[in-house]
Amino acid sequence: MAPRKRGPEVREHILDVASHLFDGNGVRAVGMQQIIDEFGCGKALLYREFANKDDLIVAYLQRFTKNWERVRSFADEQCPDDPAGQLVAIVSMVAELVTVPGFRGCPVRNTHAEFPDEDHPAHAVSVAYYDHVLASLIDLAKRTGAADPRTLADRIMLIIDGLNASGAARGREGSAPAGVAFARDVVKQALTPLANPA
Repeated sequence: MAPRKRGPEVREHILDVASHLFDGNGVRAVGMQQIIDEFGCGKALLYREFANKDDLIVAYLQRFTKNWERVRSFADEQCPDDPAGQLVAIVSMVAELVTVPGFRGCPVRNTHAEFPDEDHPAHAVSVAYYDHVLASLIDLAKRTGAADPRTLADRIMLIIDGLNASGAARGREGSAPAGVAFARDVVKQALTPLANPA
């Protein structure tokens, strides 16, 4: 008999199961009993790790939000000392992620839509994630030397959100290449000095 999983390993396994169900069915549609049945554990074990469904949802979102740092690291490795290139690389990686088979949209974006109530903890985590991503993009945009870094960051954010919304439906031949090309154009335009009037 395999040794029983304990501590962090159990928690991560529960999150794996919950993530699979949440991503495939939506957060509201999945009950705690469904997670227990899928995981194959007793109710006591699940509630030892997560006091209630809200706690589980928050943990699910927080685990996903760590992906942003992986995206940033990828962009930094691809284009060291080139913040303009990093902005395009970020969009390029998102374009790859949204065309992976089984992708059903950004979990944060989807959950935010399911929980519009500002008092719900899932809403707060979602908003904090978007704020963090935008702040990160603004920082990169400032380092490009763009005259209007906030607008550049907002446009890159909009491209990312568009990819998350349509990538699964339109795939590698649709939104993904268009999004990357659009990001290149947006960055180029932001860094092109305006011509002086005659």
